[in-house]
Amino acid sequence: MNLILSKCRFALSLCLVLGMVACGGSDTSQVTPPVVIPPEPTPEPAPIKPNVIVIFTDDHGYADLSVQGQVSDVKTPYIDKLAQNGVRFTHGYITSPQCTPSRAAMHTGQYQQRFGVDENKFTPIPLGVETLGDRFKKLGYKTGMVGKWHLELAANSADWANKNYPDLKPFNVNLVPIEERQEYFPDNRGYDDVFFGFTVKYWRNYDLDGSTTETGYINTWRDRLELAGDMAVSFIDRHHEEPFYLHVSPYGPHVPLAVAKKYLDRFPGEMPERRRYALAMLSAIDDGVGKIVNTLEKYQLLDNTIIYFISDNGAPLGDDMTDAPIDDAKEAWDGSINAPFIGEKGMLTEAGIRVPFIVQWQGHISAGTVIDKPVSSLDAAYTALKLAGEKDLASLDGVDLLPAIQGQEDYLNDRPLFWRFYKQRAIRLGKWKYLQAGIAREYLFDMESQTHESVNLIDQYPDIATSLRQKYLEWDAQMLRPDDMAEIERPFQIRYDTYLPPN
Repeated sequence: MNLILSKCRFALSLCLVLGMVACGGSDTSQVTPPVVIPPEPTPEPAPIKPNVIVIFTDDHGYADLSVQGQVSDVKTPYIDKLAQNGVRFTHGYITSPQCTPSRAAMHTGQYQQRFGVDENKFTPIPLGVETLGDRFKKLGYKTGMVGKWHLELAANSADWANKNYPDLKPFNVNLVPIEERQEYFPDNRGYDDVFFGFTVKYWRNYDLDGSTTETGYINTWRDRLELAGDMAVSFIDRHHEEPFYLHVSPYGPHVPLAVAKKYLDRFPGEMPERRRYALAMLSAIDDGVGKIVNTLEKYQLLDNTIIYFISDNGAPLGDDMTDAPIDDAKEAWDGSINAPFIGEKGMLTEAGIRVPFIVQWQGHISAGTVIDKPVSSLDAAYTALKLAGEKDLASLDGVDLLPAIQGQEDYLNDRPLFWRFYKQRAIRLGKWKYLQAGIAREYLFDMESQTHESVNLIDQYPDIATSLRQKYLEWDAQMLRPDDMAEIERPFQIRYDTYLPPN
C-alpha cells in the first residue's frame, strides 16, 4: 500500500512540473538552480629550494681578503666579488677560536657545547647529533662535503678513547677498527658525496670526472687547495639539476704551509716567506671560488644559490709572527694576519673569533651591502635551513639574517652571542663585549669604538659587566659540561698580559 501511495505522489509532482513548464508559468523562479562547480584552481608552483654552498677556510685571519681593506699585498679577486655582489659582515663571528669546535657548530647550527665538542680533544662529534647534511638531506637536497672534516676520531680524541678504549694506553686511533671509525665519517653523517682529508690521503666516494667510485681511501699529490676547488666543481656537475647543499673546506692557510709554485710566483719581492706562502695559498683558494662561481654560471644557478664564505677561526701568530723555515713544524704562524684586531687563534679576543664573513645570493641581496652588527656562523646555518623549508628551527641557535640583509638590522643587537673555550668565557650583546680569561683577568670592551679591545672599561661600567656575566652563566648552565671556572695556565696568562690592557 505504501509503495502505491509513493508512486502516486511522484506522478502528481511530475505532472505539476510539466504543466508549469508547458504553460510558461511564473513559478519557475522557485526551481532550484543547478549547482555550478568551479574549476580546480591552478596549483601554485612549489617554492624553488635555493642551493647552498659554504666555503669554510682554515686559520684565515680577518685582514686577509682584499675587500677587508686592511692590507695591500693579498689578492683575492673572486672572493672580493662575492662581497661586491652580496653582503659583507664586518662583525662576523665564529663560535670558537679552534678548528674542531668551530666546525662542530658550523655543521650543526648549534653551539658545540650543547653536545660536548668544546675543544679538539672532544672529537668526534657524537653519533645522534644531527648535522646540516642530515637536515638538508631530509629536505630533498643532495649533500656534499669536500676538504677538511675534522669531526671524526683522531689521535687527540682523548675523551672518547677513555670511554670506549680505556685500556688502550696510549690511544692509537689506527687500532680502532675501520668500520667503527667510519661511523663518524661525513658519508655516515648526512653527506651523500664526500672527498675529505688533509694533504695526501682522502676518503672519497666520487671522483674528479663526476663518476661514483668505490668508497675508500685514495692518495694524491695534487695541490690540496686546488683539489678542493676542483672536487667542489665536480659535485656541482653531478647535481646541478637538483637542489644541493655543499660544504667546501680548503685546508689553508693552515700549516703545514704548502702550495703549487704557480701560486707562489704571483707574489715576488721581499717579504717574510711564511707571508708569501699564506698569500699564495689564499690565492689558490680564491681561484677555487672562481671555478665554483663559473660553474654555477654555466648551469644558470647563480640566482638560486646562496654562497657563504667564512673562516673557521683567526690566524695563529705564535706570539711574535716568527718567520721560521717553512718546514719548521714547531712554528705556529701560518703567515696570515688578524689586523686590526688583538690576539690570535686560541684566544677569545677578536682576533681569535672575528673572521671574514661574506654572503652572496645574486638577485636577492643588494650588491655591495655592508653590515656592522654582530652575526655568527650559527646564523648562516639557520638562514639557509629556513630558506630550504626546515620546520625544526627551535633546535638551532642562530637567527635569520634576511631581515638584516634587507635593511632591518637592529634585532642583531638584541640577542647575545656566547663563547667558552679553554678556561675563557665571553659574551657580546650589542656594542658590549665581556671577556674573562681564567679568574683574575676580566674585561669589558666597547666594540663599536675605534679602540676595540685596547681600552678596558670594566671599572667605568661595572653594572654592565655584571649583567653580561650573569647572562653568560645562565647560558652556560644549559650546556653539557659546566664551566670549571679555573685559572688559565701560565703561558696563556702571559699571552693575555701581552696583548690586552691591564685589568
